[in-house]
Amino acid sequence: MHKMHKSFRTLVHNDHFLKLLNNQKSRFLRPELYSTSAHAGRAITSKAAVAWEAGKPLVIEKVEVGPPQANEVRVQIKYTSLCHTDIYFWEAKGQTPLFPRIFGHEAAGVIESVGEGVKNLKPGDHVLPVFTGECGDCPHCKSEESNMCELLRINCDRGVMIGDGKARFSQNGTPINHFLGTSTFSEYTVIHEGCLAKIDPKAPLDKVCILSCGVSTGLGATLKVAKPKKGSSVAIFGLGAVGLAAAEGARISGASRIIGVDLNPNRFDQAKNFGVNEFVNPKDHNKPVQEVIAEMTDGGVDRSLECTGNINSMISAFECVHDGWGVAVLVGVPTKDAIFKTNPMKVLDERTLKGTIFGNYKPRSDLPSLVDMYMNKKLEVEKFITHQLPFSEINRAFDLMLKGEGLRCVISMEE
Repeated sequence: MHKMHKSFRTLVHNDHFLKLLNNQKSRFLRPELYSTSAHAGRAITSKAAVAWEAGKPLVIEKVEVGPPQANEVRVQIKYTSLCHTDIYFWEAKGQTPLFPRIFGHEAAGVIESVGEGVKNLKPGDHVLPVFTGECGDCPHCKSEESNMCELLRINCDRGVMIGDGKARFSQNGTPINHFLGTSTFSEYTVIHEGCLAKIDPKAPLDKVCILSCGVSTGLGATLKVAKPKKGSSVAIFGLGAVGLAAAEGARISGASRIIGVDLNPNRFDQAKNFGVNEFVNPKDHNKPVQEVIAEMTDGGVDRSLECTGNINSMISAFECVHDGWGVAVLVGVPTKDAIFKTNPMKVLDERTLKGTIFGNYKPRSDLPSLVDMYMNKKLEVEKFITHQLPFSEINRAFDLMLKGEGLRCVISMEE
């Protein structure tokens, strides 16, 4: 997934926030813990990759993972993968560092035990953790247009559980911070039930784990937000995993021209596997790339998707769409101080600018259908997986991403 910033933290009124929490706690009457595990209701020991300092290699440690509390679930992670968001906050660039911390948010696992009030999940269920949630009670969850849950919206600053403000991870009594409410770089983790999507148990977890973040983000940005028509033209800015997922969405939609824009020409051959059939490297031109694309497409593309978070790329993505009907979708997350500037006439000429988090997918409601798409061979995920490593080599996965090698590295927790 593209990097995410603390500016997306939950901004809701405290009284309303507490009401949502209370609704979750009183939703179901049975208070007991449900589990087939011998460890139900007790802390368990787990191997975890702990980040003790910003930018320093992760250390595989034995940590204690507390039992799930109200509306929480303890999950045994089977496979996890690395996303640029993990890198960004591990490096602690641009925000207040929060360490020690267990990163990871793109994963798949099996439920070990559940806390009181959890009704729709049970031990043994196969699940995908998601960095943003779906409480089911707030106006956003009840709206067909939004996935920005007020209770469980992405919060990069929180290092504790939302229910009681405490960490479930510790070592020798010292708390270890959570990350995005998921912390999947651990054999076991505790997650709010609203941030877990129950999926088909026949789905291979080592494949569908990458649907819990980056691939779904890019795919949904195209299919649910940009919505290109068959035969249309689409420009994709940034050909990393998220951008290629957006391109895959354009291919599925039947777009006839899918133009990849990237500064790295080495990505162009790989992008052909995702439907990209034309390429533009801004460094090869002496004019703004939006002008180049407008000339290529007789006035502009029908749709564009910006997947890098670079502010100049965002402006180019908006200004390259056709007047009258062009739609640009911002997917990449910019730095907190970035300012978007464009001539207002670009808007008055009936161009549309949209943004999206997690491709507008509601985690619990929509992710199972993406897994079904994969199971029915309507969606390929294997081509996004370029590396596979054992948990003991997780730092190598960081090195691969920092070098820009590959798309997704799937890490097996059992090897």
